[in-house]
Amino acid sequence: MENIENIEEIVAEVIVPYGFNIVGAIAILIIGWLIASWASKRVRKACDKSERIDATLTPILSQTVKVLILIATVIAVLNRFGVETTSLVALLGVAGLAVGLALQGTLSNFSAGVMLMLFRPFNVGDAVNISGVMGVVDEIGLFSTQMHTFDNIYMVIPNTNIWGANISNFSTNPTRRVDMVFGISYTDDIDKAIKIVREALAADERVLKDPEPMVAVGELGDSSVDLFVRPWTKASDLWPARFALIKDIKERFDKEGITIPFPQRDVHLYKTENGK
Repeated sequence: MENIENIEEIVAEVIVPYGFNIVGAIAILIIGWLIASWASKRVRKACDKSERIDATLTPILSQTVKVLILIATVIAVLNRFGVETTSLVALLGVAGLAVGLALQGTLSNFSAGVMLMLFRPFNVGDAVNISGVMGVVDEIGLFSTQMHTFDNIYMVIPNTNIWGANISNFSTNPTRRVDMVFGISYTDDIDKAIKIVREALAADERVLKDPEPMVAVGELGDSSVDLFVRPWTKASDLWPARFALIKDIKERFDKEGITIPFPQRDVHLYKTENGK
């Protein structure tokens, strides 16, 4: 009888309380896992629907949400068994701070990469100018951005150098203005030269009618009267149109007798009394 009473006492004081704790812990783990999976899927769906969040960032955000919920679940389970979770949280915080300080540069690149993906100053395939570096974007990563220059040099730029820099995106706007300057002689007919330029612009199908091309006398230079020629084209046609127009206008000037003068300077010689 005494043994039976001891067993009942052990069951009542040890097994039953711990059994309830174990069952409760298992229930917390299951519920936490289900909530974490549900929240992860919701975040993924929301990111997939958003046009401002890059596809590279979607799995990272969903996994981050899942891990955070699972960490909270584990802390709740430990608290169920009477473990002092305050010290554990403090320890994790100190460890996180130490890791953050050790990886400060990496984390800065990571945060800059997230900002680039959220705000999208450029996309893959865009032609950009980042602090004087011009090229085409090949890949936007979480820590660095890969691009190649127009002469096909491969470049890897840390995201912190991009996010804090001035960014010019040549591909965002559908149209671009072509800026050209043609110098003609002071003895040439200005109106005739302007007419020739307008005829060349009208003959090129890549030049847009709206906005209307501008042709005007821009400056009176040391050796020439400078005509500012500013037509508009599609962004993809800018350089082909520019190269073709320069050649065409030069040939039309030659045919019509409009000269493009070389730099010249008048030199005056004065004779002194002693002949020197």
